[in-house]
Amino acid sequence: MSRGTLLVIGSGLKVYREYLVAPISRRAREAGLDMVLLNNLRPTWQQAYFDEVVVANVFDSEVMGRAAREVAARREVVSLMCWDEPLVLDAGLLAAEFGVPGLSARGVRGCRDKELTRAVLTEAGLHQPGFGLTATVEEARAVAARIGYPVVLKPRAMGASIGVVFAADEAELDAAFGVALAASEVDPGPYRASAIVEEYAPGPEISIDGAIHKGEYLPLFVARKYSSDHPYFEEIGHSVDAADPLLDDKELIGTLARAHQALGIEDGITHSEVRLTDRGPLIIEVNGRLGGDLIPFLGRIATGIEPGEVLFDVATGQRPDITHTRRAVAGIRFGIPDADCLLKSVRLPAPGQAPGLVAAAPMAEPGTTLRLPPGGYLGRHSFVVCEADDVDGCQDRLTAAAALVELDTEPVGPADPRAPFAMPAGLLDVDE
Repeated sequence: MSRGTLLVIGSGLKVYREYLVAPISRRAREAGLDMVLLNNLRPTWQQAYFDEVVVANVFDSEVMGRAAREVAARREVVSLMCWDEPLVLDAGLLAAEFGVPGLSARGVRGCRDKELTRAVLTEAGLHQPGFGLTATVEEARAVAARIGYPVVLKPRAMGASIGVVFAADEAELDAAFGVALAASEVDPGPYRASAIVEEYAPGPEISIDGAIHKGEYLPLFVARKYSSDHPYFEEIGHSVDAADPLLDDKELIGTLARAHQALGIEDGITHSEVRLTDRGPLIIEVNGRLGGDLIPFLGRIATGIEPGEVLFDVATGQRPDITHTRRAVAGIRFGIPDADCLLKSVRLPAPGQAPGLVAAAPMAEPGTTLRLPPGGYLGRHSFVVCEADDVDGCQDRLTAAAALVELDTEPVGPADPRAPFAMPAGLLDVDE
């Protein structure tokens, strides 16, 4: 009798995703399942966890689909996982095609397409900002005039706040639209070359990673987001507190549950971003994957929940155990240069050299040009992760650890405004 197979599409960076893959691999072996990875690069660190790695261009929908179907033709695929934002849509549709647990075809489209998210949640009666989908600057001007300034412009389908721009008035609208549209054109899927213009909603921004089992929404942990000043929304850090009172906020959790039901999400893990406004919680977006920026890693440190095991459970049709077994605070701080530069070297503190330091790692190779918006995004050279008993103590420890990071850089000239948008080098996996 052949063993069932758990198919994973896209592994992601080792430093960002190995902590997920390791427990998933352990659970798969305990369950008697093989693990197959469909990845764009030849395997390096992944070999320790997967029984087979198929190398194919997963960023090409047709190539990915053909490779996944070839695996399904010779193996019994009983589960499918994906946590890489550009691949979530195609992976979700394949899960529906294979008849295995997943977000559902409707659910994954509702997550990936930000315009559809807005339309569905508005129709469901949830508090949403005024918005409009635009493909030209003339359309963007008309939408902004209709809903009123200030506004936020964003690509129709991107992540990590790439291409998200604040425009205070009409004088800032054209340039902001150009930034959002340029970022949208990188998307390989059906939502490229369009930007959403939406009403700006002031208030603190948080994110919630939650599991969905047969339509039931189960919140795992809340992350508080730290972002750069307007006009851009670059994420410079996050913190997770196991005792965050928002986990018990009935209005917030009820809003998220209603949103997931309206979007038709069935099984999986989502990363929802929410603004806490004076009119109540406002869902900015629902992403059909685990959070990035090591937020699930922070959640594990703070709460004891193992995100990889939760993902394994929902992807194999089981209701996960989301009981907290720890009560701590964990945070991450990203190292971002003050100006565009060429990174020559970065030296990082080791655990033990700073109080509460759990991890520190580079995020760019020497020789990488780091650019700030709008010339570039996620110009991060490193990160530090710290743990503490309370939020203030965690922030103090992050500041102390970040101060120990030593950089050697040299200045570079401004980015060519005529050059096409390029994805940040630090987001792309490399052979080791």
